[in-house]
Amino acid sequence: MKITKIEKYKGKTYGVYFDEEEPVFINSEIVDEFHLKEGINIPESAVDQIVRANDTRRARERALYLLDAREYSYTGLFKKLEVNYDDEICYEVLNNLTELGLINDRRYAERLGEYLIKTKCFGRYRASQEMYRRGLSREIINETLDRYDEDSTVRLYELVKDKYEQYMTDEKGVNKVRNALVRRGFSYDDINAVIKTILEEE
Repeated sequence: MKITKIEKYKGKTYGVYFDEEEPVFINSEIVDEFHLKEGINIPESAVDQIVRANDTRRARERALYLLDAREYSYTGLFKKLEVNYDDEICYEVLNNLTELGLINDRRYAERLGEYLIKTKCFGRYRASQEMYRRGLSREIINETLDRYDEDSTVRLYELVKDKYEQYMTDEKGVNKVRNALVRRGFSYDDINAVIKTILEEE
């Protein structure tokens, strides 16, 4: 295939015309990497290679842009990229970013788990569901949340005293508090035990 024309499109993107067909939009770095110039002939297989290299670069730039905003799990970022890129490109980009330490599921799980447990005041079940939704494996989730089990009742007690005790004036209020804590992901047994303790203190 013959490159009939190369013209600047916008920014660092160029339109590369092969055999006067519709242009293929290629980043300037890929144009330089493959030494693309008007008038040269290249095999069709090389065109596919150029397009793939360009898509891989775009996928990497997209991944870095997303990671600049917040941290992602491997699976979570994969789901973002697979909307626009094929699986092979997604794996290539994410494996490279993992090797560079920019994606680390255990690090991400530690930070997310601490946020959900200590800041959002979620129980283990709710925290686990949120972490799984963000692409973390059950194994990593359990390893992360196990460290918070020992003081879970203490945290629940402090949460009820701080945010819910004022509503526990009658049976209806107690039930509302109990339901709110279930939605936060605390176990029913722990909820009942803490509520019983607080009511007895009063």
